[in-house]
Amino acid sequence: MPQQNPLMGMALALLTAVFWGALPIAMKQAVEVMDPFTIVWYRFVAASLGLGLWLSYRRQLPAVSTLGVSGGGIMLLGSIGLAGNFVLFNSALEYLNPPVVQVIIQLAPVMLLLASVVCFKETLGRHQKIGVVGLLSGLLLFFNERLAELFTSLNGYTTGVLLAVLAAVVWVIYALAQKAMLKRYSSPQILLTIYVICAVMLTPLATPSQIQLMDPRQVGMLLFCCINTLVGYGAFAEAMARWQASKVSAVITLTPLFTIVFVDLASLIWPAHVASVALNSLGYMGAMVVVGSAMFSATGHRFLRKQ
Repeated sequence: MPQQNPLMGMALALLTAVFWGALPIAMKQAVEVMDPFTIVWYRFVAASLGLGLWLSYRRQLPAVSTLGVSGGGIMLLGSIGLAGNFVLFNSALEYLNPPVVQVIIQLAPVMLLLASVVCFKETLGRHQKIGVVGLLSGLLLFFNERLAELFTSLNGYTTGVLLAVLAAVVWVIYALAQKAMLKRYSSPQILLTIYVICAVMLTPLATPSQIQLMDPRQVGMLLFCCINTLVGYGAFAEAMARWQASKVSAVITLTPLFTIVFVDLASLIWPAHVASVALNSLGYMGAMVVVGSAMFSATGHRFLRKQ
């Protein structure tokens, strides 16, 4: 196992947040031509090949023979969760701007906290309860201009929000499955197994030939999405091995802020392809509250303990 290295752990966590922050911008460009199932299939195939070669080089490929029936069932459940998350996330981007999807997806770690209480009998601390209330309050501020539309009509915007919420829900299924399998495999071995299962599951739904309809910009964005899967999740796994999980989680919550910054920069460089973030002051405040609340859920116990 890698030794604890806080500086390296922080650098890897920041790398994850940067890559995940840029990801929805690239996917928004790719989904113009390619359907979500095919984009996700390409991502899983690329990640399977990349991570498979790396683990093979290190002679750390997972032993399928030790998986067993129960382990296989958990892996399948986790694969359905991660594949569902990727597809729903991509689908939400057909209706919403990247920053909106990234803010909504912050529901995932909070729901994971609540699910861990039920599934693993973990205790929900006072800081985590405060974080949950803060995150929900931040979401209300973030959507302040469209609350009436959100709750009173089923239009494209509402559909996108529902898809993003569902993406967060099914991600929790994947995260719980991965947590359960850590007793048998390392994080990279679990990821490789899940990537391969996801690629196989999505093969009947994918249309790889759609890549021929893409222009060079869109192909480049698809390539970045594939690299992002390998680098982003790989950096996250390595950060967790080298730094405290609560601190890694706190850094990861910066992802929506990176997305907002990247969208603003991209709208200046490629205004024909990327729309700027359309938020009022309360919306920006809500995004900060969401990120701050998620961060407090991960590290707030340290502050409360000092009081």
